[in-house]
Amino acid sequence: MAEQVIKPDLDFVKGIIESGGESLKKCYQCATCSVVCNVTPEETPFPRKEMIWAQWGLKEKFQGNPDVWLCHQCNDCTAYCPRGAKPGEVLGAIRKQTIKQYSAPSVLVDIVNNQKLMPLIFLIPAVLVAIVIAMTGTLGIPDGAVIFTKMIPVLPIQILFTPALIFGVAVGALGVKKFWADMKLANGVSSGDLKTSIIDTAKQVLSHEKFKDCDESKDRYTSHLVLFYSFVILGITTAIGALYIDILHMESPFSIGYGTPVKLFGIVGAAAIVVGTLLMINNRFKNQETLGLGSYFDWLLIGIIGVVGFSGTLAYLARLAGIGMVAYPVYFIHLVFVFSLFIYLPFSKLAHMFYRGAAMCFMKYSGREAQAAAVAQPAVEAPVEQEPAEAEKKEG
Repeated sequence: MAEQVIKPDLDFVKGIIESGGESLKKCYQCATCSVVCNVTPEETPFPRKEMIWAQWGLKEKFQGNPDVWLCHQCNDCTAYCPRGAKPGEVLGAIRKQTIKQYSAPSVLVDIVNNQKLMPLIFLIPAVLVAIVIAMTGTLGIPDGAVIFTKMIPVLPIQILFTPALIFGVAVGALGVKKFWADMKLANGVSSGDLKTSIIDTAKQVLSHEKFKDCDESKDRYTSHLVLFYSFVILGITTAIGALYIDILHMESPFSIGYGTPVKLFGIVGAAAIVVGTLLMINNRFKNQETLGLGSYFDWLLIGIIGVVGFSGTLAYLARLAGIGMVAYPVYFIHLVFVFSLFIYLPFSKLAHMFYRGAAMCFMKYSGREAQAAAVAQPAVEAPVEQEPAEAEKKEG
């Protein structure tokens, strides 16, 4: 029998431990985590195999591994782990390492998710926004009615924010392209029905149905769904605003025509962000004894999204009240965090919108989801045909 030499990547193990997976070494492979997970596929259950790969530093095993991203971090596994190994947190840390593999430049993943560098990651956007405001508007508190375009016109915002969003989406898209190629190679898949797979994945994402399978943290379904649709609403609102300003060349999409409904639509989106964030924070504190509070990797995203929602809502209310001393500074904070959300999109936990979606799509594309459904489906016994003589005997 040929010997197999295992070369552990100790830096990979160190990265997992530093990213919130410090309990990794407690795992003793009892498989409780895979047994209690309602999301894991039947034929390749996680997170047991991922835990041992991570312990051994087998980084290559995660190259093109969709299972890491199929985990929705319900933390049922963490709640039932007899050793306190917190498999859910470990898989979250592994996903961060996976993001480093596919999001370039990878060093930004470490910078963005380093708690000690948190002031820096927000200081850079703040300086950029301040420079643009100083060049095109005013860094002071404008006199008169509170109108945010006095502080910074619409065009400079578009010039600054559009490239940031394009950069974030482009890096994420290129990462998905590499990830998809690796998944095909690692799983021996050459072809499939991509169009149908994308449509079915979109339906699954829109319904968030997988979150319903979680036992210990079912409340996460509501908070994630609210946050998801808040971004959908705000995205639509922004698109309509761009249509009015850039294509129809109207002064404001909120003051004429369909302006009022659009404004109300945006208010609903902002309020949904606030509600979704509060629900998410409440869920974490409510379940902290069994599931833990999560790592900095998790809280950074919650914090950015929360500040975006709260600052946007507060700036709007302060504008309505005519309190410029509050409205303009809060609006500045809002711009800084929206810019951060865009520019750090593929380097923070928000990257899961790219890679989890790709993994879910690959499950359908490769036929693995259909195989898993077939395994889970109880067999139906076919009726046994009776011999003619036996049948006649029963009739008699």
